[in-house]
Amino acid sequence: MRKLQWFALLSVCGLSTLLFADQVVLNNGDRLTGTITKSDGKTLVIKTEFAGEVTIQWPAIQSLTSATPLHVATAAKTVVGPVTTTDGTLAVNTSQSGTVDVPRAQVTALRDDKEQAAYEKSLHPNLLQGWVGGANVGFALTAGNSETENLALAFTADRKTSHDEIVLYTNTIYATNNAPGAVPGVTANATQGGARYDRNLTKRLFAFGGADFQTDALQNLNLRSVLGGGLGYHLINTSRTTLDFLGGVNYTKEDYIGLDRNFAALTLGEELMHKMGASTVVMEKLYFYPGLSDSDSGEYRAAFNLGTITKISKWLGWQNAFGDIYVTNPPVGKRTNDLQLTTGINVAFTH
Repeated sequence: MRKLQWFALLSVCGLSTLLFADQVVLNNGDRLTGTITKSDGKTLVIKTEFAGEVTIQWPAIQSLTSATPLHVATAAKTVVGPVTTTDGTLAVNTSQSGTVDVPRAQVTALRDDKEQAAYEKSLHPNLLQGWVGGANVGFALTAGNSETENLALAFTADRKTSHDEIVLYTNTIYATNNAPGAVPGVTANATQGGARYDRNLTKRLFAFGGADFQTDALQNLNLRSVLGGGLGYHLINTSRTTLDFLGGVNYTKEDYIGLDRNFAALTLGEELMHKMGASTVVMEKLYFYPGLSDSDSGEYRAAFNLGTITKISKWLGWQNAFGDIYVTNPPVGKRTNDLQLTTGINVAFTH
């Protein structure tokens, strides 16, 4: 008799669990029970007791039922309540308007209360939240027949929201030849840094403003300061690929040893980011700065950067970077091109 009582109790508990759990039925008849956490209209995530989080392709779902409220978002509105599906429609049992039918094809997102809170917070993060980036370190040392030291450091940080973006960067390369009698002793000593702010005007169009600074001891450049702004256009803007074109004006101040120059110039550029597979990101930038004044007619500066980051783990990666800065009118005795190639470990961060 006691065994029958225990069996009945367990049966009731199991039935209660099913009654108060979310369920997803697939087109092949399989059924998953757990807690629906989110969907982006392409996939749906359900947290199950034994398999953990399971991601399901949205077209593979025949029907779903939620025991707890879900936030059902479309392009026009968001309704909240327990959800059931019938004939391609999500019936949302709201507390204020009763049952609201939402065509399944119009659903852009499903979120439970926790995911909805995180989403709303992401729309208005404080200035210290939402940053991603990394630091790159490379070092080389030789001794014996040659005595050299090479150090390359770089840092990037990016904070992107639904309406704006802040980008910070800096990099430096320093190299010496310590062999007796070697001239020059310092073979590279250059630093770059800057910041840019983008503000979305429409889905495609954005305004930008920024400042860039550079020093290069071997080119006798004490400091180049560039302040500028303009408009940009997202030609491609997906999770895997972005391609932007930018145009504007800038004011450049150059302080060389024995030479100072101040002038206005155009800013014309393009930026590309593409994710190759699951682990590698390729980034490319090309900028052209033609002078605007009569004295600078035909003079320009151009900058090209190409880099890759390959993930080794969640926070560790391998980074390669190539840069070329071309100046049509360098100081007397200096070359027009400055090339940089660095490689090393990248340590990523997220805040």
